[in-house]
Amino acid sequence: MEIIRRKAGKHMKIGFTGCGNMGSAMMRGIIASGKCAAEDIMASDTLPEALRCRKEELGILTAADNREVAEFAEVLFLSIKPQYYQEVIGQIRNLDLQEKIIVTIAPGKTLKWLEEEFEKPVKIIRTMPNTPAMVGEGMMGMCPNANVSKDDLLLVQDICSGFGKTEIVEENLMDVVTAVSGSSPAYVFMFIEAMADAAVADGMQRDKAYRFAAQAVLGSAKMVLETGKHPGELKDMVCSPGGTTIEAVRVLEEKGMRSAVFEAVKACVGKSKGM
Repeated sequence: MEIIRRKAGKHMKIGFTGCGNMGSAMMRGIIASGKCAAEDIMASDTLPEALRCRKEELGILTAADNREVAEFAEVLFLSIKPQYYQEVIGQIRNLDLQEKIIVTIAPGKTLKWLEEEFEKPVKIIRTMPNTPAMVGEGMMGMCPNANVSKDDLLLVQDICSGFGKTEIVEENLMDVVTAVSGSSPAYVFMFIEAMADAAVADGMQRDKAYRFAAQAVLGSAKMVLETGKHPGELKDMVCSPGGTTIEAVRVLEEKGMRSAVFEAVKACVGKSKGM
């Protein structure tokens, strides 16, 4: 596997301000895929124990100071919660950031807001990842600002391909990305849990119920992606006339599953826009 090189003979330096669940998932994927060597990644965190664990687990460099990470990195991931963005940007904005690429992962933080916080021209790529990055199956929406070159964007896409897939979108769709991708694993987990609970109620052992339900969801998603068929067509393929599946579908429609999911996604978009 080829280590990312920005210039011949020079390994890419990547930084993470924050090594919580999402930051750690991205680091694991980048290292496991060979996109970057562990010794070329540095992370900071307010929790010393989190830094110690990541250093022991992944072999990365660590720092208690966000400025040290920002100075080290050529690509800097602000892998922190939205409420901490203003504070962290304030700590690093007076550094020389001209040639660095800043990658954000916070819902609701627009490019305009980010540019105003940095108070100077900076290369910024606004993104929204999701937790399946933990198993290398993440999905990340991306939106660059005007200072990001095509090569810069391709570089970050290549780095992020270590933990999933990426898609470039217009910024007005980033809140939709949050709802349909960033937050949606939670909806899917609820669906898996509900199916498994029903299976347990009818006598199946819980561990087996989770395996059956989860594999069915995994395989169904793969069918959508690989066949190119409309989800409604794939649903109809399972529903025999007068059969068991169409009876279950009838109940889901009667109980408002489609409407509940629709309204949940809309509510998530609204919340993201208000952050």
